[in-house]
Amino acid sequence: MSTKPDLFRTCLWPACLVGLLITGILSLDCNLLHFHLKKVTWQNLRLLSSTSSSFPVECLQETTAFELPQEILSHTQPVKRYIKEAFYEMSIQAFNIFSQHTFKSTWEKDYLKQIQIGLYQQLQYLEQCLEEEEKEKEDSKEMEENGMNWSGAMVSQLSNLELRRYFNRIDNFLKEKKYSHCAWEIIRVEIRRCFYYFQKFAVLLRKK
Repeated sequence: MSTKPDLFRTCLWPACLVGLLITGILSLDCNLLHFHLKKVTWQNLRLLSSTSSSFPVECLQETTAFELPQEILSHTQPVKRYIKEAFYEMSIQAFNIFSQHTFKSTWEKDYLKQIQIGLYQQLQYLEQCLEEEEKEKEDSKEMEENGMNWSGAMVSQLSNLELRRYFNRIDNFLKEKKYSHCAWEIIRVEIRRCFYYFQKFAVLLRKK
C-alpha cells in the first residue's frame, strides 16, 4: 500500500477539491497543531459512528484482529516530532483507505466526504509543521548537537513501518473480502478504534 496519498492520482474527486479550497484559507499556526489534530480526529470519530446505525449481526463471524501497534505511543512519547510523524503516517494510510474507488458500503456519502476532507487538511497541516521544524533544526544544527538524532530517527522509522503494516492488513482484508459491505463495516469499527487511540497523541503534543 502506498505511503503517499492517492489524492495525487484522484485530485479531481469533488471531496478533494473541497479539501484543497478549505486548506488554502486556513491560517496554519503550528503552535495550535495539537488543537487541530484533536478536533479533526474527534470529528472523524463522530462521523464514523454516524455512518452506520449499528454493526450488522451477520458480519460478526467475519471480524478479525488487525493488531493496532499499541507500542507506538510509548516509543514516540518523549519526542514531539515523532508523534507528528506517526500522526502523518496514520493520516496518509487512512486517507488512502477511505479514497478507494471500490467503496461498496451503505455509508452516508456526505459523512465519507467530510472524513476525507478532514484527513487531507490534517496532512497539509502536519506537512507544513514538519517542514518548518526541519528548517529550524537545520538552521540551529540541533540534530547534530543533541546527539539523539540517529536513535530517535530509528524509533520513528520503526513506528511508521508498524503503522504501514497495520494498514496493509486492513487493505488486504478489504481485497480478500472483495470490498463487501461487511468488510467495510468491520473496517469502520477498526479505524474508529485507531482514531480513538491517536487522540492520545494530540494530548501529548499539547504538553510542554
